[in-house]
Amino acid sequence: MPKDLLRRDLAEEVTARVLDGRLAADSRVNEVHLARELGVSRTPLREAMIGLADRGLLVSAPGRGFLVPAFDLAEARRLYPLVAELEALGLRWTSPEDLTGVTDGLDRIADEMAAACTASADLSEMDDRWHTLLLSRCTNSHLLRLIAQTKPLLKRYDTSYFGGPERALESVEEHRRIAELIRASDLPAASALLVRNWVKTVAFLGTGD
Repeated sequence: MPKDLLRRDLAEEVTARVLDGRLAADSRVNEVHLARELGVSRTPLREAMIGLADRGLLVSAPGRGFLVPAFDLAEARRLYPLVAELEALGLRWTSPEDLTGVTDGLDRIADEMAAACTASADLSEMDDRWHTLLLSRCTNSHLLRLIAQTKPLLKRYDTSYFGGPERALESVEEHRRIAELIRASDLPAASALLVRNWVKTVAFLGTGD
């Protein structure tokens, strides 16, 4: 396998383990054990983790290797509004005609999310698909790269937000309303609601409700 492809695949695997908790928050990554488990040498694994440290998903600690960051609500409260504004910018930089073409798909995913609320299922994957589809017609690759690099930092906090059915249903209704506003060609209102949907998450973080 080409070196760049191997490094990318390893970065994706380590990212997945951080986000789902297999690599626990506020713990040290055992590089020897992880390399053996993944069937690779430590060199490409370390290179992949250096890249993840540059993106903030890991912390490089001299003499200790790599650490998984502890949960930091202050960081989350800074990052959610940032992602909100970046996504809203992506929405505004997409033509209304192109956006209208994705609204039916947005509604279908929102329906899946609503059904999952009653089943107490994990909504984060469906929410990811909804937001990915929303931005799928944006052609600004630099903006999309910024969003892709920043959003994984928030994934560990999603459970705090989608923790209850009432809160989740409220969020789903806002997703539906955003699609309605796009159909009505009211992109300023759609962008404002998108930002509000993201930013209100901050109020729930760490409440345990």
